[in-house]
Amino acid sequence: MTTPPPTASDAGLAYGQPRARWVLTATVLGSGMAFIDGTVVNVALPRIGRQLDAGLAGLQWTVNAYTLTLASLILLGGSLGDRFGRRRVFMVGVVWFALASLLCGIAPDIQTLVAARALQGVGGALLTPGSLAILQSAFRPEDRARAIGAWSGLGGIAGAAGPFVGGWLVQTTSWRYVFLINLPVAVAVVVITARHVPESRAATASQHLDISGAVLGATGLAALTYGLIAWQGYGLASARVLLALGAGIAALVGFGLRERQAREPMLPLDIFGNRLFNGTNAVTFAVYGALGGVMFFLVLALQVVAGFRPLAAGLSLLPITVLMLLLSARMGAVAARIGPRLPMTVGPLLCAAGALGLSRLDPHASYVVDVLPWVTLFGLGLACTVAPLTATVLAAAPDEHAGLASGVNNAVARVAGLLAIAVLPLVAGLGGDAYGDPGRLQPAFRVVMLVCAGLLVLGSLLAALLVRTPEPAEPAEHRRHAGVDGPPLHCCPHDGPLASTGAPSARRGS
Repeated sequence: MTTPPPTASDAGLAYGQPRARWVLTATVLGSGMAFIDGTVVNVALPRIGRQLDAGLAGLQWTVNAYTLTLASLILLGGSLGDRFGRRRVFMVGVVWFALASLLCGIAPDIQTLVAARALQGVGGALLTPGSLAILQSAFRPEDRARAIGAWSGLGGIAGAAGPFVGGWLVQTTSWRYVFLINLPVAVAVVVITARHVPESRAATASQHLDISGAVLGATGLAALTYGLIAWQGYGLASARVLLALGAGIAALVGFGLRERQAREPMLPLDIFGNRLFNGTNAVTFAVYGALGGVMFFLVLALQVVAGFRPLAAGLSLLPITVLMLLLSARMGAVAARIGPRLPMTVGPLLCAAGALGLSRLDPHASYVVDVLPWVTLFGLGLACTVAPLTATVLAAAPDEHAGLASGVNNAVARVAGLLAIAVLPLVAGLGGDAYGDPGRLQPAFRVVMLVCAGLLVLGSLLAALLVRTPEPAEPAEHRRHAGVDGPPLHCCPHDGPLASTGAPSARRGS
């Protein structure tokens, strides 16, 4: 006789209970695989380029093929979880991700690796929004934001730890183990999820899959990315570049029109009726665009320009990991007391200062003098930003759209990184095999860091202008229409950071 899957109780799980710890462990490990693969590959890029005889465009696609399918399908992944069960779709995503990782690990050439990375992104799109939506549905209301804060901090640590893990694996074994290490992690996630994670669905989930919307979105992003990367080698006047850019823009416009007209769209546009949700996603786009650029180029420059070995390049980013571990939950508590605006304004400014400091990297760079202070400043900025940003964007949407809100915010972050990696080499005048020449990479790296610092300052300004403390959500029975408000953020000294409440909204009348 098979054991029935666990189900969520009406009250939900209390933070700190044994089963709650297992749920948090499963979601952090599962989403952590996707986060780590967004950064760990960067350390391996020089070795991949040499062993598979790939130019800069091949390395860009090694990163962007994954980001492309992840960003394109993450909304669909959230909707699938809301409809068919978040636990079920999460487990499918974990297994899919593991199989694609195996294919990456045995890829004989750059073309196979890029294709396998695209398949990895599909798995990531299934598991990433489900992990956060599971927390939102499994924990009791007063503990949800605390669980989200822990997830944000631990997930951020996983992403920041990627370069260290990748550097160690690349230097001591082979770049292929960067992907193969996902297999035992995936097995652990599947076992824990099957035994401890409750199933949940959205009562108002769409009953039809918006395949046309998903295809248009993926086609638009793929064509736009291809056009931007091809621009480096062929020039803007090239017919293939103009055709790709035109097709990408047309497909994305078509995606917007489709979502506006569809009876049950993949992306209900009414979720953008909340200014806080839109503002937080605007900050996400600026900050994560810069983060994608910094992480792609920094580990490359540390190895090619400064002459660091892969392990040393990975260890160079260890302060970011430590600061995320120590400060993310505390910054969630600070944001709960004073509101998210100040930490989300100060955090990107600290990151911008770190990027400016790193722009001075040269062949004579000392880690203690030229790297450590600036990655420390960058880590402080991320610790200030990540947990308040994640909790705020979730609080700006109702519980029934938890998967959708998570998917939108993840898609915004991934698209920002995707476009940054496609555009920044073009802005810096870097292409072909130039990434392997220290004399050519150093000035290009400086330009990239300056542009990323500008994006971070923009993110800070957007936070100062657009982000506020979420207001209490109105009870469902008092709503006149489907809103986009969610549980507010407030201080609860005994329950930890970012506790939530269901108090009626003072903004709407009944």
